Amino acid sequence: MDGRYGTLYMIPCPISDETEPWDVLPAANRAVMDGLDYFIVENVRTARRFLSRAGIARPIDTLEFRELNEHTVAGRDVEELIAPLLAGRSAGMISEAGVPGVADPGALAAEACHRRGIRVVPLVGPSSILLALMASGLNGQSFAFNGYLPVKAPERARAVRMLERRAAAEGQSQLFIEAPYRNDKLFAQLLETLAPATRLMVAVDITAPGERILTRTVEEWRRSGRPELNKRPALFAIGM
Repeated sequence: MDGRYGTLYMIPCPISDETEPWDVLPAANRAVMDGLDYFIVENVRTARRFLSRAGIARPIDTLEFRELNEHTVAGRDVEELIAPLLAGRSAGMISEAGVPGVADPGALAAEACHRRGIRVVPLVGPSSILLALMASGLNGQSFAFNGYLPVKAPERARAVRMLERRAAAEGQSQLFIEAPYRNDKLFAQLLETLAPATRLMVAVDITAPGERILTRTVEEWRRSGRPELNKRPALFAIGM
C-alpha cells in the first residue's frame, strides 16, 4: 500500500429504518466517520440521513458525496470516484442498508482501490446475510449467497431445484433474497417446489422490532401456514 494515498473505509449502516445507528454499530466507528469529509455512497439522500442520525462531528452540508450505484459505469466512472484517494484524501463507502460491498455496488470501489494499491478497511456492522445464517441453525461452515432468483416462475423453479440439489449434495446452505413485493410469490413457489424434508429458513425485518427468523421443514411450513412477507425485507435459505 502506498502511504501517499488515502484509505477507503467500508462503513456499515443500519439495515432497518426503525433502528438507530448506535444500537447496531460499535462506538469505534464514530471516530472514523468523524474524520471523513468525502463519501462514496449508493444513495446521497439515504447516506445524509444516516450520518445525520449518527450525529457525526462535521456539519452534513460541509461533506462531499458521490454516488456509486447501478447507474455507475464500471471503469472510467469508478476511477473518477477514487481519484481523491490517489491524491491522499480518505473516503467512506456507504450502502443504502447494511454492509457495503456485499451484494452491493460498493465492491466496484473496493476493487478499483486494490488495483491502485489503496488500502481498504472494513468496519464492523450488521450484515443481514450473516445475521440470518447465525440464527438459522443451518450449516454455517459451508454456505453460499445467491442474490436474486429469476423472476419468471419456470426459471425460478429450476433455480430452486438446483439450489436444493446443491444443498443436498454438498451440505451447503443456500441463501437468497427477493424484492419485498415479490416475497409471497417466491415463498409459495418454494413450498410447491422443494421436497417435504428440505429445511427452509425465512428471516424478515432483521434487527427491526418485528424481526422473525424461523427454520422449518417444507412440510412443517405447509402445515403451519404462510408468514406475512409482503413488502417486508426478507432473506431465505435452503438447507438439509
